Amino acid sequence: MKKIGIFCSASENIDKMYFDSARQIGKWIGETNKTLIYGGANLGLMECIAHTVKEYGGTVTGVVPSKLEENGKVSKYLDKIIRTQNLSDRKDIMTEESDILIALPGGVGTLDEVFHVIASASIGYHHKKVIFYNKYGFYDELLKTLQTLEEKGFARLPFSTYYEVANTLDELKEKTK
Repeated sequence: MKKIGIFCSASENIDKMYFDSARQIGKWIGETNKTLIYGGANLGLMECIAHTVKEYGGTVTGVVPSKLEENGKVSKYLDKIIRTQNLSDRKDIMTEESDILIALPGGVGTLDEVFHVIASASIGYHHKKVIFYNKYGFYDELLKTLQTLEEKGFARLPFSTYYEVANTLDELKEKTK
């Protein structure tokens, strides 16, 4: 898989360990000559991973909604920019452009992106999976919630049809071969 979509935090106010993880993933993407597809912002983990991918020789595509440009929040590390009108367009384009999608730690925007991909896969728009990068157990509670939804009959198919979990960088690399 050459085009790796990343959903992640735009916050600067998160623990340093999440930035360290983003740098490790960015280094792997860059060194293996893959393309990062992400939201194009110059904030938080988003800017961290884009900078690291470029530093290690990878290519960076930013899928940038108009509000990001209006607010001057576009990364300077983009090799290619795909402009969108809004966040909904951005999610669709990121899904379309990526071979696989990885959810690093993030907030409500990241969750929106993840659930958009899972919901659209569940009704047949695509067959791509999201990989929850669960280092430090970040997604443990969400994964329990998904399991509860499934157990109570709120899933037509097992949710694992639409996502996988990687707890380490080695697991992540294995799942993206």
